[in-house]
Amino acid sequence: MSENRKPSVKEINISHEMRTSFLDYAMSVIVSRALPDVRDGLKPVHRRILYAMNDLGMTSDKAYKKSARIVGEVIGKYHPHGDTAVYESMVRMAQDFNFRYMLIDGHGNFGSVDGDSAAAMRYTEARMSKIAMELVRDINKNTIDYKDNYDGSEREPVVLPARFPNLLVNGASGIAVGMATNIPPHQLGEVIDGVLAVSKDPDITIAELMETIQGPDFPTAGQILGRSGIRKAYETGRGSIIIRGKVEIEERSNGKQTIIVNELPYQVNKAKLIEKIAELVRDKKIDGITDLRDESDRNGMRIVIEVRRDANANVLLNNLYKQTALQTSFGLNMLALVDGQPKVLNLKQFLYHYLEHQKVIIRRRTQFELEKAEARAHILEGLRIALDHLDKVIALIRGSQTADIAREGLMTQFSLSEKQAQAILDMRLQRLTGLEREKIEEEYKGLMVLIAELRAILADGEKVLEIIREELTEIKERFNDKRRTEIVSGGAEMIEDEDLIPVENIVISLTHNGYIKRLPASTYRSQKRGGRGIQGMGTNEDDFVEQLLTTSTHNTILFFTNKGKVYRSKGYEIPEYSRTAKGIPIINLLGIDKGEWVNAMISVEEFTDDSFLFFTTKQGISKRSPLSSFSNIRQNGLIAVNLRDEDDLISVKLTDGTKDIIIGTKSGMLIHFKETDVRSMGRTATGVKGITLDPSDEVVSMEILEDGYDVLVVTRNGYGKRTPKAEYRLQSRGGKGLRTTTVTEKTGAVMALKTVTGEEDIMVITASGVIIRMSTDGISQFGRYAQGVRLIRLGDAGHVATIAVVDKEEIQLEESDEVEGLVKENIIENIEDIEKE
Repeated sequence: MSENRKPSVKEINISHEMRTSFLDYAMSVIVSRALPDVRDGLKPVHRRILYAMNDLGMTSDKAYKKSARIVGEVIGKYHPHGDTAVYESMVRMAQDFNFRYMLIDGHGNFGSVDGDSAAAMRYTEARMSKIAMELVRDINKNTIDYKDNYDGSEREPVVLPARFPNLLVNGASGIAVGMATNIPPHQLGEVIDGVLAVSKDPDITIAELMETIQGPDFPTAGQILGRSGIRKAYETGRGSIIIRGKVEIEERSNGKQTIIVNELPYQVNKAKLIEKIAELVRDKKIDGITDLRDESDRNGMRIVIEVRRDANANVLLNNLYKQTALQTSFGLNMLALVDGQPKVLNLKQFLYHYLEHQKVIIRRRTQFELEKAEARAHILEGLRIALDHLDKVIALIRGSQTADIAREGLMTQFSLSEKQAQAILDMRLQRLTGLEREKIEEEYKGLMVLIAELRAILADGEKVLEIIREELTEIKERFNDKRRTEIVSGGAEMIEDEDLIPVENIVISLTHNGYIKRLPASTYRSQKRGGRGIQGMGTNEDDFVEQLLTTSTHNTILFFTNKGKVYRSKGYEIPEYSRTAKGIPIINLLGIDKGEWVNAMISVEEFTDDSFLFFTTKQGISKRSPLSSFSNIRQNGLIAVNLRDEDDLISVKLTDGTKDIIIGTKSGMLIHFKETDVRSMGRTATGVKGITLDPSDEVVSMEILEDGYDVLVVTRNGYGKRTPKAEYRLQSRGGKGLRTTTVTEKTGAVMALKTVTGEEDIMVITASGVIIRMSTDGISQFGRYAQGVRLIRLGDAGHVATIAVVDKEEIQLEESDEVEGLVKENIIENIEDIEKE
């Protein structure tokens, strides 16, 4: 440095410099490394790998080439990073447990689901897969833009044409600076159908799209629990889903159970999972496993967990879900680059941006083909002129000293362009034959038709969409496969330890004032007809049990209210209380509104499409709806039936769509008709007339009547009888019906009506909470006009509130003088009643 030259020092604000430099670095990571483009679903490294392979001719129909050659091409021309990073990205694209539709066709050891790494790049070979060819199709038809590579010596694509929606199909994950993306893979056919749906109806809702795109579809299959997390992610761009491995429990001939794991959650390492289970067994955090082995082979995955004879496989499996990666959560963060900017997108926006990209691709391809066709037509027009003036053209060429003079002469004499003139000069003599002239004419006519078609496409957006639909449909037909991941209903509640709760029969009781509880079904011992019963629950003076339902702890209970709404709960979610306790207010269990009470409880084991719910209201209106319409019920309930003014929902029954229905009224009328007389209706429909009522009458019961069943009628004052089905002829719905019992001051009005075979028990509940359980075969049969016999001596019990039919139980009666005396006394009294009648 010269002595006269002073060193230059530039002062900078370090805070400003740090901020600027870090933002530059952050945007570089976001745009150039970590996040995928919404159009082709690729990060720069994946795009560069596929472009380099296509450029080298390593297509799906060519031989495999060494991976090291591909990696060298990528880092030498396009990707200025380490070879390990490029090779690992390439390996992932070749792994069937990472990519739903592999983009690289690998040959050699490319790793395993046990976490084994791929062999070194000098050993493995690769080529593009067939579906990857669709990502670069038409890339040479000016469909995309290019940019300089890192040193300006090469050009690389900004985005690939992507003839299928790769971002949703294969998903993407990446961690940038201050943001991350985690998009799960999906089933190809579903996503393509989603794009087609958006192309046909731009105003389609996400809920409607979810009828086509069910949810993520992972390459390792497994099960997704519930749809709420999927729905939230599709609507907002963020959500979480729970994934389980697919498991079977096999029963051995020796009575032992074996848990077989056939599928794992996405991105779970099988070897580490087995190691974790073994560790839990060793530390005695899980008890009951006698053997653990991996029997996986090329035919599929199989982890075998042998269960000790005295252990419950379901309980053990539930603990495995809780403590191992056999159940994991997948956080969806639908973040992608849109016009170079990171954005969180919902499902519809993903499909929209892809569709817009395809519109650009088709228009640019069409424009390219149009320019090519017009250029060729221009040449053919010149050749046609030359052939029409062949002698003059030949003479001009022969008389010219040089090719330039001949070209100028052709352009001047025949008004040709330079390209046309050069094409004439380049024309071979064989093109002068008659057959060759015909070929030129045919080619020209064909080009005119093609040019007209291409111009029509560019002028009509609907034609562009039609081409997109045709090409997407063709890709779907070629590459579509079956969905792998099963989506099971239930959602978050399935995480509960339901398997730890024993499956047992229970009785659910609901009082007039809305107190609910459950008890074991064995709580109530059988008694003979006419007994006093046992105290079933403690109630207030103005409260009594209105409904009893026998069900299972694991069944779903649907609660239908007088206002026509429906709520749901699991059997085990209803609190268990002692026999004399009154329970808890049902408003603490369900979101019931003020002035609303439950009038029907239905036990459902499975929501199927071939089952129906049959409704009847106090005013005699009936409705039939599919059971599947009630599978998804919100916490605050759903409308089950629209009611008319001053009407209440009285009864709801579960049917198979082919049953006979009877409706009974307070005054003792009954109508019998086919269920099919009432057509299937939507969930919110009002219904049609089931029975015509007198002004002072109202419906008290609706039941299903099958062959071999009797109609059991119980009145307010405790009288009852059974009447055979044959007594009630089949009628059309909407009539007044037939007399089923004679209502007098002694019997009181009809309180309840049931159908029985004589092989079950009934529980008769009084207004004061006294319950008596008796066998129906002890209740005598009478004709329609008979009053029946006394079933229960009411005394201070007031009147009968309701009855419930329950399964018969073989229980030893208590041998006490008091019970025997009451039974004898009631038998004598009932015989006297029968003789008087």
